[in-house]
Amino acid sequence: MLAQRHLLRPAARLRRSRRVGTGASRRLWLFDLDNTLHNTSHAIFPRIDAGMTRAVEHALGVDTDTANALRKEYWRRYGATVIGLVKHHGIDADEFLRMSHDFDVKPLIKSESGLAAKLRRLPGRKVLLTNAPFHYARAVLRHMGILRQFESLWSIEHMRWHGGFRPKPSPALLRYVLAREGAAPRDTVLVEDTLANLRGARRAGLRTVHVYHPGTPFASGQRQRPSYVDLRVHSVSELLLSRRPLR
Repeated sequence: MLAQRHLLRPAARLRRSRRVGTGASRRLWLFDLDNTLHNTSHAIFPRIDAGMTRAVEHALGVDTDTANALRKEYWRRYGATVIGLVKHHGIDADEFLRMSHDFDVKPLIKSESGLAAKLRRLPGRKVLLTNAPFHYARAVLRHMGILRQFESLWSIEHMRWHGGFRPKPSPALLRYVLAREGAAPRDTVLVEDTLANLRGARRAGLRTVHVYHPGTPFASGQRQRPSYVDLRVHSVSELLLSRRPLR
């Protein structure tokens, strides 16, 4: 069973607010974190890569080249390095996640200005849904000044049940999140930079917004909007301020 999500307000109050929602206010926005709400490629991704390699070295007692190869292979096969390490080596997932993201995010963050005010103007509820660790996601949101704009945070730690991890792009994960958040797929939008995750969201019946940043890791060769993407924007501001209709 999935771990309890980390609510930022009392669950009873959250449930009451769901009952009265109508129209646009009923919409649930699921926001990805890295390269969606902030520019991770600017400085944070290199730190994560280095931290992941060091954590693999520590967990398995291997050299740097071997650690790098395993890190990339498990990410390619499973969508998250930690999944491969747990599956094939039985490592402690929580310890690995802490070690791999053990750095101060504050001087590395690059994001849009005034994002908190823009999020407040977007009708509907906002929830963070990230394959990153909880302590890292919370730190990034706090330093960006937008932590309190989100009713709850779902991180990689909360995507584990039946003895294994089920992170994005798992449609089963998305259905579970919607059930816990009390939202229907037709009223839910995933805002995300990774097309594979948006494809999974469409399979679960969600609406999709692709935040496209040329030059970031998942943008290569993606010049056209795929059929499973309802709206493509170049920044969160473009989504929040223009509010172009989702097809």
